[in-house]
Amino acid sequence: MSTQPATAAARRSKITPEREQELYAAVMDLLREGGYDAVTMEGVAARTKCGKATLYRQWKTKRQLVTTALAKSRRSLFTDIDTGSLAGDLRAAAEAAATRRGRDTELIEAVGQAYLLHSDLRRSLRETVIDPEVAALDAMLQRGIARGELDPANPAIAFVAPCFLGVLRVERLFDDRFTGEDALPALLEAVLLPALGLAPSRAVR
Repeated sequence: MSTQPATAAARRSKITPEREQELYAAVMDLLREGGYDAVTMEGVAARTKCGKATLYRQWKTKRQLVTTALAKSRRSLFTDIDTGSLAGDLRAAAEAAATRRGRDTELIEAVGQAYLLHSDLRRSLRETVIDPEVAALDAMLQRGIARGELDPANPAIAFVAPCFLGVLRVERLFDDRFTGEDALPALLEAVLLPALGLAPSRAVR
């Protein structure tokens, strides 16, 4: 019986969980710095002082390495939010995004660009980055419907997740319009909450 599969598995097992996290962190940094095209096996190897052959043995392709890094390294912005009210959930989601907007905005921009330019990546990017955030926001809305806070026929429901993720991607293009104020909380109070039939917490400026 051949020992080749066992030998390959033994080689792969040499990467410890701690080392994996270092490699994933390097991938995420490269994504934020220059987008998907800036990530190369050579670049990750150089940044982490890891052999390029080791990366190829473990992940086979750049696409597999990037999608695995996204799945393992990125903490969802919205998944754990449940304040007991729809307005509270949406405000907490907007504040969470605003708090982490530097690095996460860069990542959302990079993912959005890769999604448009690389058709082979679209399914993986949806599964690892986009769908969890959309599902979390949709769950907030469904809880609001179940509590009687939101009319299920309200047409604005379909636009909440696209607005949240869209603003995260393009916010820096319009930073002149949000001087001293984060775009997502401002959009929530001025546009989304009124559209959902919920009262904003402050006067729209």
